[in-house]
Amino acid sequence: MTNVLTRRGFLTATAALAATTALPRIGRAQESSRQLTVATRTIEVNGKAASVHGIAGPGGRQGLILDPGERFKLTLENTLDVETIVHWHGQIPPNIQDGVPDLPRPKLVPGETRDYDFEPLAGTHWMHSHVPTQEMNLLAAPLIVRSTEDVIEDRQEVVMFLHDFSFKDPQAVLDEITQGAGHADMDHGSSVATPQGSMQMDHGDMGMGQMNMSDMANMSTMAMDLNDFNFDAYLTNDRTLDDPEVVRVERGGRVKLRIINASSATTFWIDTGIGGRLVAVDGHRISPLNGNRFGLAMGQRLDIDLDLPSETRTFPILALREGERERTGLMLAPAGAAVSKMSDLGETSSPAFDIDLSQEGRFRAINPLSDREVSNSQMIMLDGSMSPYVWTIDGRGWGEHRPITAKSGERVELMFHNMSMMGHPMHLHGHAFQVVGLNARRVSGAVRDTVYVPPMANVTIAMDAGEAARWMLHCHHMPHLSTGMMTEFRVQA
Repeated sequence: MTNVLTRRGFLTATAALAATTALPRIGRAQESSRQLTVATRTIEVNGKAASVHGIAGPGGRQGLILDPGERFKLTLENTLDVETIVHWHGQIPPNIQDGVPDLPRPKLVPGETRDYDFEPLAGTHWMHSHVPTQEMNLLAAPLIVRSTEDVIEDRQEVVMFLHDFSFKDPQAVLDEITQGAGHADMDHGSSVATPQGSMQMDHGDMGMGQMNMSDMANMSTMAMDLNDFNFDAYLTNDRTLDDPEVVRVERGGRVKLRIINASSATTFWIDTGIGGRLVAVDGHRISPLNGNRFGLAMGQRLDIDLDLPSETRTFPILALREGERERTGLMLAPAGAAVSKMSDLGETSSPAFDIDLSQEGRFRAINPLSDREVSNSQMIMLDGSMSPYVWTIDGRGWGEHRPITAKSGERVELMFHNMSMMGHPMHLHGHAFQVVGLNARRVSGAVRDTVYVPPMANVTIAMDAGEAARWMLHCHHMPHLSTGMMTEFRVQA
């Protein structure tokens, strides 16, 4: 069993728990270089063995934890029988180390190793293949960079790494989705719960035109698509609620949940059941928000501080699939607490995620961008449809894209205008940006690297253009990305 230090020396339930959930609470001697290995592994899902990919760090554990002040200095080895490449999501490395195929470096061939060395950003981040079918096959892992404040705060750190999973080959899943079979059995005539009430799904004559979100909230019929594939399982740290992780905590303990949505096509609501404080999004601190339910789209992260009640009972932390009854999660259990099984189906469907941008509108950055004149302002059109299954940026797919250009150092604002009936989590490589506009309202919102743009909505982000290079800008919904919803943010010297 692996010993993991918590505030009073508790151990996690098993070595498997220690691998991904209970993080070291104190610094240790730094290593000159780390080793990460991309490999095939076997997990158990609903009682069946499944062969998936993974990224093993020190000791064979999935993922990587860096101590305060430690450099991102490591060697990555590809032990798969196919080429691969890893992107460090949330980090701002030199462009040559960013991890996108052929931009600028090619994928690693089987058996190849590659060195990385840069100063990392502290916070809750993750790493994943930038080949969509590989990311769908769980080639992804947590990347946690602890700060001095984390050590001083002295909370037990627990990671929730969320994913959707199918026993089918990922390419077969993509084929089903893109050819229509993946969503053909979904009931588009049923209502979907939203913050405004019940919304009827209707694919008839919509007349959406140039509606804003206020118009949208007041409509009685919609054609909003929340999900386009029913996966076989929804995982937290490779496990379902049929056999969840049980993390040993103190009675009345202090916990920091580091939640990462690594799923390929699923948005989740996090339900703590006991309340908490949301203190960071995408690794960047925000003014704390109290609550017991917060949502996150694909690629996004949440840090939630919990102060547990002084009771000997188990505290389920659940991730609820947007618009459906499926759920996953883990259990926080003090010594002596009974752990009961929970169904992977809730009693009711969860609501659609943030279609009115009410959650995003509550976020305020602790460290916002400095005030500067905007010298480059552009609108980016997001569009697409379920049939034919084609998704575009500015009316073009990857390979026919028109780059978004900027000069290094200038203040840039990009407005994402979503003209489609699906939401899009838009991720920009090589930059952290601040959310500064939600529909017609200016805000001093969160600093992020992935922002969710609901159907028929506008979201504006601001940043200072970084290294002169070609940086990817894309939707983090893997079927959308794989069918063309990607462009480049081309920064010139």
